[in-house]
Amino acid sequence: MTEHHSSSPPRAGRQEAAGGSAGRRGVAAAAARLTSRLRWPLLVLWIVALAVSGTGAMSIADSLSGGGWFVSGSDSDKAAARLEHGFTGRGQVTVTLVVHDRRYGATAPQFEQRVRSVAKAVTAEPALKATDSYGWTTLSRQNRTAFQGKDGHTATVSVALDRDDGSARRELPKVQKDLTGRFDSQGLDVSLVSPASFWGEINTLSQQGLMKAELITLPLIVVILLYLFRGVVAALASLAVGITAIVLTLGVLAPLAAQTELSVFVENAATMLGLGVGVDYSLFMITRFKEELAAGKDVEAAVAETLRTSGHTVVASGITIAMAMCTLFLIDLNVIFSIALGSVVVVAFSVLSSVLFLPVLLHFLGHRVNNGRVRMPWRSRTRASGSRDMTSDRWYRTAVRVMNRPVLFLVGTTVVLLAIASPAVQLRTFSPDSRIIPHSSPVRVGYDEVQKQFGVGTTSPVQVVVTSSRPFQDLPQSDQLLRLRDDLSALPHVAHVESGIDTLKKVSPQAPFAALAGPRLAQLPPDARNTVRHYVAADNRVTVLEVIPDDRSSSDAVRTLLHDVRERSGTLSGPLHAVVGGEAAEGIDANQVIQDHLIEVIGLMLVAVFIVLMLAFRSLLLPVKAIAMNLLSIGATYGVLVLVFQKGFGTGLLGFQKTDYLQNFVPVLLLALLFSLSTDYEVFLLGRVREEYLVSGDNTASVARGLTRTAPLISGAAALMVAVFGAFGFAGIVPIQQLGFGMAIAVLLDATLVRLVLVPAAMRLMGRWNWWMPGRPDPGGSAADDGTDGAASRGGHPAEYAGR
Repeated sequence: MTEHHSSSPPRAGRQEAAGGSAGRRGVAAAAARLTSRLRWPLLVLWIVALAVSGTGAMSIADSLSGGGWFVSGSDSDKAAARLEHGFTGRGQVTVTLVVHDRRYGATAPQFEQRVRSVAKAVTAEPALKATDSYGWTTLSRQNRTAFQGKDGHTATVSVALDRDDGSARRELPKVQKDLTGRFDSQGLDVSLVSPASFWGEINTLSQQGLMKAELITLPLIVVILLYLFRGVVAALASLAVGITAIVLTLGVLAPLAAQTELSVFVENAATMLGLGVGVDYSLFMITRFKEELAAGKDVEAAVAETLRTSGHTVVASGITIAMAMCTLFLIDLNVIFSIALGSVVVVAFSVLSSVLFLPVLLHFLGHRVNNGRVRMPWRSRTRASGSRDMTSDRWYRTAVRVMNRPVLFLVGTTVVLLAIASPAVQLRTFSPDSRIIPHSSPVRVGYDEVQKQFGVGTTSPVQVVVTSSRPFQDLPQSDQLLRLRDDLSALPHVAHVESGIDTLKKVSPQAPFAALAGPRLAQLPPDARNTVRHYVAADNRVTVLEVIPDDRSSSDAVRTLLHDVRERSGTLSGPLHAVVGGEAAEGIDANQVIQDHLIEVIGLMLVAVFIVLMLAFRSLLLPVKAIAMNLLSIGATYGVLVLVFQKGFGTGLLGFQKTDYLQNFVPVLLLALLFSLSTDYEVFLLGRVREEYLVSGDNTASVARGLTRTAPLISGAAALMVAVFGAFGFAGIVPIQQLGFGMAIAVLLDATLVRLVLVPAAMRLMGRWNWWMPGRPDPGGSAADDGTDGAASRGGHPAEYAGR
């Protein structure tokens, strides 16, 4: 009697199992019949969609932007817009031409000739559409000191371009490459330094990193899939799903990128997630299909059961990831919007490919999915044959060992994760600066040269743009500008303040701005007029004070300085109004918009994850447990990132770059992505545990058996994701390094400490409360005790769980 009672589901469990899955079974069977009957048209549709999308996918890189960091309507955005017109040497895009002569110094006549030839080549370049310039080549010898480096071998020129920001970013890398090729052999280091050239270089490096990552990732994925499937056909089918998701995503985003600004990081994110999630989904689907075939089902029935079980889980997982990523749309920052959009679209296509195109392929392949066998002599015959005797399986033994001492393992693992997470309290973020570019890049050479010759803050001035409703020469309050200049000069960490005031004082010492009146300004020498117009717009209603800090824009000192500058600038009254821009201001504004919406994002994300898990497992407490464990693993991931990138631990060994901060979009993106991916594994594991629980009604046994059936797949899927994300981390530029490395660490922690230790320990302690839902019966039936395992009351074998 006991044995019979143990092997049959309790009445309540049988009723729910029948009622709860009948509808899903019917839908899955209908879908299997449909994909079987229409497999040829669907295959043609698949091929056509790939061909059409492939065209867009190949061209999308030319349309992507390196920007996306401006916060629309912020002071830094307004400041940049007001400096686009009316100034000498400033335009829609302004670049600083940096010429370093390795052969001659400024006292040699050859130096001037060589610098002028470079400047002429740049201003004559048709792709740049230069309108005017200001600096070393436009000023007389006695007035060009400010544009000549301390070493006497470096000169700078500010060049205004009649190019919009997006097109400048596309053209500048090509021009830079041409300039380097033309002048390097002559002993000249020529660089174009500006936000546009910086982001143009990021575009180029991102494309190179993407190609490297793909070259590293694809062979790794193939090897891992061959190991998991032990067959060539199944491995290639799985890889086809991931590639399909990526191609369709980039094909859909390409026309959108041509019409609106999408960050270059969208391509990295879509490729990284498409390979990770798409291949993962297909792995679970194909494995279940092979199981059903091995159990004796025909192809259509095997596809139907695969769709009912793994297909349902794939859809639930995809919805979770998409909902979590959609919360990022609350943050009004284009770079985050772009990555979130790419992630949502690629996950949607991963789900579509897995539940529509993959079943079509499985109908064609049938039992041939097992063809191309690859011998794995080190794998045991028991595992290879798919035996259902689990008690000797190492995953089963691990689960039982953990559940024999659940408090010890739960507390011990939690303490370990909290210790790893502890450095996260020191996490600091900022927007990217020139240090994310390799030292070998001509753009990085230019940035470094300017900082070395003119001061570290020269490449990132704090720009105070003052606008007046009346011309400055007609303002009785113009003395406010003089006081503001003096106040800014006196602030800590200010190297100096550049403006047109000192030049104007030479004409009108008591009232400098009175010199802007037409006749008096005409009395100034050409050099002086150019200098004035570099800082005062032609309409005499806009002027800029450039505060040069003594540190990098991302430093704490400059952040404090920016706050002080904004505070002083806010004291202007009457017709004068100031906005503060520049690299530091852009970074602070971007950080602020992220922080302003962070609570909303986290709240909506938690609600979304909770709802999906509650509906998937009909439980209130399992989603709470999943969220708590996700927070633990995410905290530990942040701790590792702080140790590596901010503190520099292991950067030399790993080949990473210490940046003293994390890129400002990395933590919030990791939060969304890791919640999604962690929930992904939770759904796959708990889906199988629930199947077992509906059959046996035994909590402990169902956890052990569910873990045994899914652990090899979850471990394989985790290995795939670690390979994909790690490859992007090691091959990408710094923001992608941090994102890819962080995701690899998180998946590694989640697939080991969380899934193998925390989950079974917590579920053992929760007992039948795992499946509690108000108004619903226990799907496994009622237990005699408080439900820690219920084995004895159901006729299970307590000896199974002793001494393991």
